[in-house]
Amino acid sequence: MQSPSPVNLNAFDATFNGKFKFEYHYPDATLPRARLGILHTPHGSLDTPAFIFCGTKATVKGLTPQEMKAVGAQIILSNTYHLMLQPGSALIHKMGGLHKFMGWDGPMLTDSGGFQIFSLGHGSVSAEIKRTQQSVRPKTVLKIDETGATFRSYIDGAIHHLTPERAITVQQELGPDLILVLDECTPFNIEKSATEAAMLRSHRWGQRSLMQYANTRDHYAPQALYGILQGGVYPDLRQVSADFVNAQPFFGHAIGGSLGATKEQMYEVVDQVAERLATSRPIHLLGIGSLRDIFSSVILGIDTFDCVHPTRLARHGGALVPYAIREATGTPRREHINLWNSRFIEDPQPLDASCSCEACSHFSRSYLHHLLKAGEMLVQKLITLHNVATMNRVMSDIRSSLRDGSFKQTREFWLGNE
Repeated sequence: MQSPSPVNLNAFDATFNGKFKFEYHYPDATLPRARLGILHTPHGSLDTPAFIFCGTKATVKGLTPQEMKAVGAQIILSNTYHLMLQPGSALIHKMGGLHKFMGWDGPMLTDSGGFQIFSLGHGSVSAEIKRTQQSVRPKTVLKIDETGATFRSYIDGAIHHLTPERAITVQQELGPDLILVLDECTPFNIEKSATEAAMLRSHRWGQRSLMQYANTRDHYAPQALYGILQGGVYPDLRQVSADFVNAQPFFGHAIGGSLGATKEQMYEVVDQVAERLATSRPIHLLGIGSLRDIFSSVILGIDTFDCVHPTRLARHGGALVPYAIREATGTPRREHINLWNSRFIEDPQPLDASCSCEACSHFSRSYLHHLLKAGEMLVQKLITLHNVATMNRVMSDIRSSLRDGSFKQTREFWLGNE
């Protein structure tokens, strides 16, 4: 088991054109790996730990960029896979890049498209990697080999071939601040040998991504490149992957792949990986975003998270609220209240009296329940706005608690004593 040798560091500017910088410190001696940071990009800086909201198709569903900013969003993510298929990265580049195209003037990140290709292609991989319910999508991956991944578009059935080089070019045309290498995601239940083979292929793809970036970056707006760690649930493979990304001139680390069958196993994998990574680089945890996961991972040294969880939950009538509200409404074991529940028919209270978002400032739970039952579009917008505001509030509370030593109390406020 051997990863490729490091790419020549002399080929890269260690400060990524001087436009990117990550500053951090460890404020709480009782949580020696939890840190506060500032990640500087050409489109502004973000305080970490931070949550990255998913604007998959160049939009956060239901909200304008101005509304996102108004409730404290610092950074958003768009998806390479979806945007390369519709409307195409060349068009977005012609229109001035993602920031101008969608009207967002803050930091942005794009993923490489690898997760979507393999999760959509293998049907159940997405469920196994992120422990969601079983997917029923048809398989669309036609071939995976050393050159890249050949897949069929879910839009029109057209066949595409995504190589590591193409993944970088697409992201350069899209123009976000932070970009990722192409990697191969593997499900939880495959043999270790297959996980190892996919990891080593991802390392080779990572090097090709680096070289493509080095050879073409002067033709595009400044960007910083993240490497991705694979290796599944196997500590020795994760060690090899950590050693690989540490040795390459990436700006940041992204922890990807299968993280286990349970929450406990996921935290164990994240713990093992994060402690092996170079601390001078920001560490991102791909596709993870429940409140419990965030609190548990911040103390392991994770700086940023992304997930569709808060916005997808809102579209199904779920509102993120502190533990005391969930306990009072009979759902203490969840992280949200379900506004479809009949108990809210005559509930005059706001979602969360301590929240200042538009939904909580002007509307009752009873009204939101009515809108859901009536199928009105406004309700999805209002709950999405609330969940974005709440997630930003959680992250702000975490940062404040690390400064003043109240992390345990802050966790209890949001999660109770679990």
